[in-house]
Amino acid sequence: MIRLIGQKAKDLCDVQLAPSRRDVLRIGGSGLLGMTLGGLLNLRGASAAGSGLDRPGWGRANRIIMVYLQGGPSHIDLWDPKENVPDNVRSVFAPISTKIPGIKYTEVLPRLSQLNDRFTQIRTMSYTPNGLFNHTAAIYQMMTGYTTDKVSPSGQLEPPDPKDFPNFGSHIVRFRPLDDPMLPFVMLPRPLQESNVVGKGGTAGFLGKAFDPYTLFPEGDDLDNDKMDRIQIDDLQLPPDVFSIRLRRRAELKKLIDSHMPEIERAVEQFKLDDHYQRALELVISGQAREAFDLRQEPDTVRDHYGRTTFGQSCLLARRLIEAGTRVVEVIWPKVANSDHHSWDQHVELSSRMRDKSAPMFDAGISALIEDLDQRGLFEDTLLVAVGEFGRSPQRGVSTSGNDNSDDGRDHWPYCYSALIAGAGIKRGYVHGTSDQTGSAPLDHPVHPSELLATIYHAFGIEPETMVMNHLNQPRELVKAHAVTGLFS
Repeated sequence: MIRLIGQKAKDLCDVQLAPSRRDVLRIGGSGLLGMTLGGLLNLRGASAAGSGLDRPGWGRANRIIMVYLQGGPSHIDLWDPKENVPDNVRSVFAPISTKIPGIKYTEVLPRLSQLNDRFTQIRTMSYTPNGLFNHTAAIYQMMTGYTTDKVSPSGQLEPPDPKDFPNFGSHIVRFRPLDDPMLPFVMLPRPLQESNVVGKGGTAGFLGKAFDPYTLFPEGDDLDNDKMDRIQIDDLQLPPDVFSIRLRRRAELKKLIDSHMPEIERAVEQFKLDDHYQRALELVISGQAREAFDLRQEPDTVRDHYGRTTFGQSCLLARRLIEAGTRVVEVIWPKVANSDHHSWDQHVELSSRMRDKSAPMFDAGISALIEDLDQRGLFEDTLLVAVGEFGRSPQRGVSTSGNDNSDDGRDHWPYCYSALIAGAGIKRGYVHGTSDQTGSAPLDHPVHPSELLATIYHAFGIEPETMVMNHLNQPRELVKAHAVTGLFS
């Protein structure tokens, strides 16, 4: 097998484009086929030119909004209800019809049920965890495609580390950098979190801080639904006494000083400081990001349609950001896992918390986002994904992860749950896979979280098995999985 990736050798600047040792060995083996270097390069050019042929969805996406339902929503109580099952399995919410004949949701998703002819629902997300059914470990897997063995006896992971595997958004903006002066990767309105482990799986890890997301975490606690009206973006604002022409003059002065400091220049050359400085300069001067963050530019009717909640306004801001040129936006559910109120981690009081808090917020925000993206023509090249780290147990009141659960609560359940995916060539009005009678396991077409990430990379025209070098200069695949091309039309 001959596998060629990247355009440059490892000792050049763009190390992410470098072939791994495995690839070099494969290339070396081409001699056994009687292939010369010239023929090999010609093959690479032909492969690159036709790589999208016969590959559904390949390269269709130009941007992505990931709506991350942190906490693990119950698929049975939202969009995969079960009938003719025991009382402790059946949802307390009544099933309702949807736009797809024969497909039922529950009554807590009235708006989304009338839009499922515009997206694909995956009903067979599934994996078997290593160790405890822990939120942080599952979040890390969903965001990076990798598991980790650094789990404490309590199930918690260690805090974020520069040696971590990168968030998928960091990989995307590295392989698909922006040309416009806009923030490439934004995470809002709060960090990934369970208990005291904050941000695990949400950084660029071994890629380096240059590929970290811009984090927009407004002040205020998780119950403050007005926090999006108090967004602070001072770092994107020109000081009042500094005009853009003065800022550019300062940049020219910096270059002049740098030109007389060759030793320092050589010492920091590998960090591409000039490139990063220039991008930051253009970002501040253009004002493009500041404009995108200003929700006051939206009519009240639009803001009301999304819902005057942190989640609803975050979905609206996500649309504004990708419309302004941002490549990756991750909207994190605005309530930490392992908590109360509108958290999806509903071990107790599931009925009231989902009916009165989490489901109405989700239904309004995600439905408005789908309608908005579709009406504006943004679904042509925008991928939308909504998924949690796992689902909830089919039986209420049963412990599956060491947690206490009331008769009106469900525990963690990674073996079967649901996700939503739309846009960028994804099928409309399609349900992928079928769960069994109790929603406990897939009957067919299981999709592992790493396969969902592989599908995202595929949509961006990035081979999921592309090698990158980690902090120890070791080759690692973006993700060890194949894209689920059956999701594309």
